[in-house]
Amino acid sequence: MSPFDRLHRRMAREMEQDRLVPLHRTRRRRRLLVAAGAASVLLLWADAAVSWAIAPSDTAVLVNLVLLVAMLVIYVPVVTALNSATRGLASLPERHLDERQIAERLRAHTYANTVMRVVLAALGVVILVAMWDEGEKAQIPGAAVFLVVFALWWTHFLLPLLVAGWRLPDPPPDEDDDAAGQAGVA
Repeated sequence: MSPFDRLHRRMAREMEQDRLVPLHRTRRRRRLLVAAGAASVLLLWADAAVSWAIAPSDTAVLVNLVLLVAMLVIYVPVVTALNSATRGLASLPERHLDERQIAERLRAHTYANTVMRVVLAALGVVILVAMWDEGEKAQIPGAAVFLVVFALWWTHFLLPLLVAGWRLPDPPPDEDDDAAGQAGVA
């Protein structure tokens, strides 16, 4: 058994444990988590924009550090809760998922792919407009280029999980809860 197989099996076992359930119990809460995850991605894009505008400078380095720390503070609990809610749908290999999870994963990836096309088109337009007036004299700081590529990669990486978390329905009510509720009514 390879180290990756052991890692994936351990991850699959951990995804079956209910962690951070109060954060993802209802669809509304999961959608709030998705919004927070999207905010963490937007912080990376803001970081790239700041680098483009004021790099190279000490202020740019400080702002970059603050934005990256803020992004990680949001990202870690959000991704942990969404992975728990989706049972690893976006992060586990297919052999650890059932047919329903595989189908939902394909839908999430399809939608995320469409969103990424829009992001790439918008980024192309922004770069074209920003550099149009300067022509050959246009310069982009190296840190901004790195951060834009990193933000693109991060968006591509996180988007399927965000889509899966957004689309995830509430679980059906427990039969015990229905029986207790109906007994109280009668």
